[in-house]
Amino acid sequence: MSLRPAPMAGQEPDSLPKPARQNGPASRLTIAPGYYLFPIKPGQPNFLAASMGELRPNHFHGGLDIKTDGRTDLPVYASADGYVSRLKQSAFGYGNVLYITHPNGTTTVYGHLNRFMGPVAAALREKQYEKQTYELELFFTKDQFPVKRGEVVALSGNTGGSAGPHLHWEVRDAQDNQLNPLQWGGFTEIQDHIAPTLQAFAVEPLSIDARVQSRFDKAVFVPKVAPAAGVATAWPDTITAFGTVGVLLQAFDRYDNAWNKNGLQKVDVTVNGQPLYSHVVDNVPFPTGTRAVNQHVDYEWMMTQGRTLQKLFVDDGNELTMYTTGPGKGKLRVEDGKLYAVEVLMSDSYGNTTPLRFVLRGQKPEYTKTRSAAVKKPGLRWEVTRNILKVIAADPDTARQAANAVLLRGSRRLELKPSYTAQSQNVYLYDLRAGLPDSIRFGGLTKRFDRQAAIPAGTEQGFADNFLNLSFGTQTLFDTLYLQTSYKDGAWTVHSPRQSLYLPLRITLKPQAEVVDKEHSAVYLVNARGGRSYVGGKWEGNQVSFPAKVFGQFRIFADTIAPSARLVRKGPGGLTFQVGDNLSGLNSYTLMVGGRFRLLRYEYKNSTLFTEPNDTVGPPLRGPATLRITDQAGNEKVLSFNL
Repeated sequence: MSLRPAPMAGQEPDSLPKPARQNGPASRLTIAPGYYLFPIKPGQPNFLAASMGELRPNHFHGGLDIKTDGRTDLPVYASADGYVSRLKQSAFGYGNVLYITHPNGTTTVYGHLNRFMGPVAAALREKQYEKQTYELELFFTKDQFPVKRGEVVALSGNTGGSAGPHLHWEVRDAQDNQLNPLQWGGFTEIQDHIAPTLQAFAVEPLSIDARVQSRFDKAVFVPKVAPAAGVATAWPDTITAFGTVGVLLQAFDRYDNAWNKNGLQKVDVTVNGQPLYSHVVDNVPFPTGTRAVNQHVDYEWMMTQGRTLQKLFVDDGNELTMYTTGPGKGKLRVEDGKLYAVEVLMSDSYGNTTPLRFVLRGQKPEYTKTRSAAVKKPGLRWEVTRNILKVIAADPDTARQAANAVLLRGSRRLELKPSYTAQSQNVYLYDLRAGLPDSIRFGGLTKRFDRQAAIPAGTEQGFADNFLNLSFGTQTLFDTLYLQTSYKDGAWTVHSPRQSLYLPLRITLKPQAEVVDKEHSAVYLVNARGGRSYVGGKWEGNQVSFPAKVFGQFRIFADTIAPSARLVRKGPGGLTFQVGDNLSGLNSYTLMVGGRFRLLRYEYKNSTLFTEPNDTVGPPLRGPATLRITDQAGNEKVLSFNL
């Protein structure tokens, strides 16, 4: 058994585009209300723990999470006539999941189930014993397992990556796009008379000449008093801006009689009454399109500030089709002396809306300087935002105009004039598309610029040095990456986890000393707190290669300790084992009773292996028995006992 780890009256904005679908239209299905039966307690009040399109780490939530009264084993009903086309049992992800394909071309998905019902359950059990594995995925043809609308096809559970008992329910089209089941209406089981709630909004400069409140910084605006759901928020102060800017939003929605914070279904932005941007989360391509959520939100801000701001503009590298914009992709060009009345309308799937209104006033940037007595000595740091290098120099000098900063590359030098000085911090801006500097100098201070290469998105690219090789595919990156790597004392740092990957990056590590025990050695991702996650890798000589889904720090560790296992329950109800591993994690497990294979189920959330009470195929639990488990490094534990 294997495991897988406000403008002046009449004023109109200039050059606002005529709306157009960005990146091509998403497929649309017209489905009559009532076609799908609600799969849990149909016809009775139900509650959702999560909505379609909710913003999750590395994915949009692809369906509805339906509460099951805090318990498992509620009947799960087929939503429409069709046939079971696929099922899968797994300790991770969707857990035990069932797929029913319908005559209209859609498929409904039922995840985190405790067990399957009907003839398909018997077919699964037969295959599990044939393959001698619990974790199994099966596909079926149209005539094998037909089901009728309202037939009980499973019992609800808490399997896989579920954080509590519920049913995860999806509707997908023939292209495997995840569709919002609420978009067609007809579900009286879910009541929603509560409009979305605003938490914060932001305005961000998107071009090197852009400013928000005279700064090249994202300005985040949080209401002092939390606004009530459905009540319009009019920001009291005019916000100065210039150049190309983007609006970002943090908000949530709730359903009647439920406290869960759910996602928005739709957001519309108008400027001076003219449409600028819209998105509708009714259709998300699965599976790769779900990771595009990392380009829909401000990923770095989320990772560093803990606030999830969704961009109300289509950023470079975002190929989702849920947007309606013009050529500016929702980005607004603000001109000096003009006013822009912005309205953001937040909507849920039931048509409840909440407006946010604020005014931008165009103000051309000029050099200004404010001082801080706290800055007593020079300092120098820098950061990269999009394609812009932002140099910040602490400057105690009282001169009216701050000194220039210098970029050095070989024998060449480029002087940068300060854009502004705020609290004795000089800010200099440079477009990295003109070339990467070697170092940055201010006064007597020099800092090395440690971004080693510009890696453009959409092309196959490689990078190599004495410590590693990187292989970028055409879909590895969302946008140009200004790469930073380092090696020190057995730790390889590949860029920063504050930036996201779209599809995996191929990494080859080159250890500086011979790795003796390659059989038990593998790559681990190490987080800021020292926690280690098994990645694996394939050894070729003294180099190890692996696909990485995230940037971060990687180390090689040897796991030579066998996993642990102990029998904690035995009786008529079956067997339960407590299992664990010190480093790499479990890979496989096999239980033999009287020399015959007996099926075990793994629950990683409480580290247990257990027999299922409804298993009538396996041998009786009597006589000599052996549990054999291995970890990812190949270490084995054998537990022998008598029943």
